[in-house]
Amino acid sequence: MSEATTHTTHPEIVKRLRRAEGHLKKIIAMIEDSRSCLDIAQQLQAVESAICAAKKTLIHDHIDHCLEQAVGPVPREGRSVVDEFKEITKYL
Repeated sequence: MSEATTHTTHPEIVKRLRRAEGHLKKIIAMIEDSRSCLDIAQQLQAVESAICAAKKTLIHDHIDHCLEQAVGPVPREGRSVVDEFKEITKYL
């Protein structure tokens, strides 16, 4: 298991996830109140997007900080490979 690390983005990630958590509770209430499936699906999409954005931020933060700590600073000419790697993570 790897060592726990806290980065400057973590408070923002927690904020996003707490917002998504509250939103998810509202969606559960919507289902229990027999709200429109379209309304529920739209709200679920919003929660899913928020969670995906939090995941992307966490992964990019890890690439920027933890990866470079492990392999050392990436020279400017090699930076495009790291940037491309970060870009492809949006397809996760």
